[in-house]
Amino acid sequence: DIPVPAVYGRVSDNQYECYLPLFEESFYYYDEKQLRPLIKHFVTTYFNDKNPNKIYPYLQFAKPEIAYITLRVNEKREQAWSWNFRQRYRTLERLAERLPIPKASRKASAALPEVAWELEDRVQELVERLLTTKANVLLVGDHGVGKSAVIRQAVKQLINRSRTQKLERSFWRIMPQRITASAKYLGDWQKTVESLVNELSMSNGTLWVENIIQMLRSGGEGVEDSVAAFMLPFLQEDKLQMLGEATPQELESMRRLLPGFAESFQILKIEELAEPQVQNVLVKFADFAMQKHKIQLTQAALAQTYRLLNRYFPYEAFPGKGIKFLGRSLNEAKLNGETLIRQADITRHFIEQTGLPELFLRDDMVLSSEEVQDFFNSKIIGQSNALDKLCDTVKVYKAGLNDPNKPIATMLFAGPTGVGKTASAKALANYFFGKGQERTPLIRIDMSEFQHPAQIVRFIGAGKEVGQLVKDIRERPFSVLLLDEVEKANPAIFDALMTVLDEGILVDHYGRTTNFRNTIIIMTTNLGASSRKSIGFKETSSAEAIYQAAISQHFRPEFVNRIDHIVLFQSLSSVDITAITRIELEQLKKREGFVKRGLKLQFSDELLLHIAKIGFDPIYGARPLQRAVEQTITGPMAKWLLDHPDVENTSLLLDYLDGIKIQLRP
Repeated sequence: DIPVPAVYGRVSDNQYECYLPLFEESFYYYDEKQLRPLIKHFVTTYFNDKNPNKIYPYLQFAKPEIAYITLRVNEKREQAWSWNFRQRYRTLERLAERLPIPKASRKASAALPEVAWELEDRVQELVERLLTTKANVLLVGDHGVGKSAVIRQAVKQLINRSRTQKLERSFWRIMPQRITASAKYLGDWQKTVESLVNELSMSNGTLWVENIIQMLRSGGEGVEDSVAAFMLPFLQEDKLQMLGEATPQELESMRRLLPGFAESFQILKIEELAEPQVQNVLVKFADFAMQKHKIQLTQAALAQTYRLLNRYFPYEAFPGKGIKFLGRSLNEAKLNGETLIRQADITRHFIEQTGLPELFLRDDMVLSSEEVQDFFNSKIIGQSNALDKLCDTVKVYKAGLNDPNKPIATMLFAGPTGVGKTASAKALANYFFGKGQERTPLIRIDMSEFQHPAQIVRFIGAGKEVGQLVKDIRERPFSVLLLDEVEKANPAIFDALMTVLDEGILVDHYGRTTNFRNTIIIMTTNLGASSRKSIGFKETSSAEAIYQAAISQHFRPEFVNRIDHIVLFQSLSSVDITAITRIELEQLKKREGFVKRGLKLQFSDELLLHIAKIGFDPIYGARPLQRAVEQTITGPMAKWLLDHPDVENTSLLLDYLDGIKIQLRP
């Protein structure tokens, strides 16, 4: 429950207005009965796409109070107001945020300093450009180089100068999507832009647009109907001064899609800091944490932060990724009442964020080949070739020898259905990324759903639409991506995947980059399986040749050459099926219905062999095994438990003799 204060009242005979100070938003309504439903609708819409971490600070605000002021008014005297001060910057105050933000409005939990350490020369250059000319400036640099910090610091200096010189100058920060969010009718957002330009002119204002590439996506269907295109004449005629920030890829997209818009800006490049400068920034952040929050960051913690982020987040730049990560650690320490952040705390936070096990993050921990082998042996049965490849992937990553400019590994699992290809992908996902993530680290996409060329839009996205692949990887960058039955997808999708397999990135129409370099990509295929001589066909040179020929015939050579490993899965033997059945029965013991009753299940050898027999199919392999367990054990057990509701905290022996037999074994 989030308390939302509202200030409301009549503004004319048949019109009311409600102002929500928590969000700095207001709306009109025409019936008093509409007030609560409208507030509820607004607040629900606002919080709908927020995660709990962003919603939680709204619970920390103190209860608001309202002050009453009495005015003496001579009602007989006619009043003629030439200017309504309250509505002077109505559109700006509704859509944008005036800078600097008052201290009272800042979040109490904000841990990040508003400074631009080691970027003072860039700050001064931006100040000079904004002072000497009415230029529009676009700061260009990779994510995390400090573009926003430079703008904040420059704005702060310019506001201080204007106050000293008693000159009116204002700065406003806005997100492009807010311009069109409230538009209901044709032409609404265009009127909003005109009002913004007029109010900025009256206030001698500069507009700082965050995520400026979004301006090319907001508005109409195409770039020519976008907010950026509508604002272009105002920029060219010097009626509007704008600040923005973009990555090099986004700038290139702007030049390609709307050249005049990009040419309206002076480019100020922000390069990534050198390692000594980054280390200096981290030390300054530690001093800030100690002075403002009384929390000490040890030197070992700073060194561990740099090492982990430098290796595992190569696609983001310092100092941004370091400040952001340390800021989250600082907030957690404040919430837990801690006054010291050690190296172990940094490692724990990193594990929670990525799911990587501590084994990968600490150089002093030695990888045991036997332990890795035992882990995969317990998950994968009868596939020694696949097991060796998975173990090799772990060893290469632990040694730090994987290519940082590609996905961690790209593999094609080939073999008949039901032999453990998906189970192997799950095992690898749990080993690599299963330690800290709340959601499963396995992203599984059925490629048979993308057989038509037009479905590539649904797969990777196009224009404003975000595809399933991009959406999933942005949400879980540390994961195993399983592209199931990849041979059934349209060939156009293979072309789109080549850049992902080769460079580990996917750049969309607007220059936004999706990074796959912390991802293991596994594709499965049944190509060649129909050519096997028999179900007992084992991994021989002829079997390997059959699969290789089928794969080479179906996929283009340049696609196959970008795959690190082609892993062949062999058919399962009766011994393998029995071992897999034993694993399935062990998993059955952990189900909630048995655990909460304190029941311990024991299975006879006869039952084990029976399920192994009926759960194996020559065509579908071990895939029917789970169905056999459900039909043979789960169904009869459910009926038996309903007939014996008082049975708990005991052992049950499940046997089979022309039907399942259940015996109590106290």
